[in-house]
Amino acid sequence: MGRLTTHVLDTATGKPAAGLAIEVWRGGERVKVITTNDDGRADAPLLEGDDLSTGRYELRFHAGDYLRSSGIELPEPLFLDVIPISFGISDASAHYHVPLLLSPFGYSTYRGS
Repeated sequence: MGRLTTHVLDTATGKPAAGLAIEVWRGGERVKVITTNDDGRADAPLLEGDDLSTGRYELRFHAGDYLRSSGIELPEPLFLDVIPISFGISDASAHYHVPLLLSPFGYSTYRGS
């Protein structure tokens, strides 16, 4: 059974990014919103089984709100606010893990396992 998961790590603090809102979009339609738990993860897969199909997806990470709540002094407007990561799912039976490594001035992602 296929599934889509994520994990957000705050590289500035070396800790999971707890309390970060993430929107899941498929084909231009928002299908889900979650908030990361204390481990920087969703409590369950973002999508799985019949809810996951081939196509174009986007995860929108609300980094600005998270960074503002962290207590770090940051300039306004923030360099990063909402971080969109667009990707394709070609095999709906596979596991797609899209992690985000975040700091106030940069981020990276990759297809994880």
